[in-house]
Amino acid sequence: MEYIAHLSKDKKLKKLVEHCEPHQIKIRKNICTYLCASIMSQQLSTKVAAVIYKRFLALYGGKQPKPQQILDTPDLTLRGIGLSNAKVQYVKNVARFEIEFGMGLPKLKKMSNEEIVEYLIVIKGVGRWTIEMLLMFALGREDVFAVDDLGIQQAMTKLYKLDATDKKQMQEEMKRISAKWSPYRTYACVHLWQWKDNG
Repeated sequence: MEYIAHLSKDKKLKKLVEHCEPHQIKIRKNICTYLCASIMSQQLSTKVAAVIYKRFLALYGGKQPKPQQILDTPDLTLRGIGLSNAKVQYVKNVARFEIEFGMGLPKLKKMSNEEIVEYLIVIKGVGRWTIEMLLMFALGREDVFAVDDLGIQQAMTKLYKLDATDKKQMQEEMKRISAKWSPYRTYACVHLWQWKDNG
């Protein structure tokens, strides 16, 4: 795959890329549901997040709900599947935004990564990190670098022997290193996560 040759120019990253399965980036059609799932999974293990998302779909007969259905669901029902009060509100904020302004693929496809960040960041409960994950794993953007992601920070600190005492300086250094990976920074992130998780 094209990205492997490019990322392999970085000697340290080369080891990671060559020992892993090539990664295929997927595009998801339902951005609203993806964003809701993303909010539900914040601060939770993948396992617990999957259980909660399954319960969420079960409320709608196992299908992805329409935004209006999410808004019509009583808060208490959403609390009942394991969501905090805040997350119930955030999920409803996403559904409301979808109805009022739209976040369909045709609309977002026309925007640059930064335009999408600016467009969606106004939704209370949706931060930059969540939007970066959306860009990578729902919109299939190949050149996204999640500098605020803890896993990426830990992996790069270890791999590039970065000094993590000054966070701002560390992030500047991360950005400098990652600039060479462009236009395939999403793939680099995926391989860094895999390496961190699999040791």
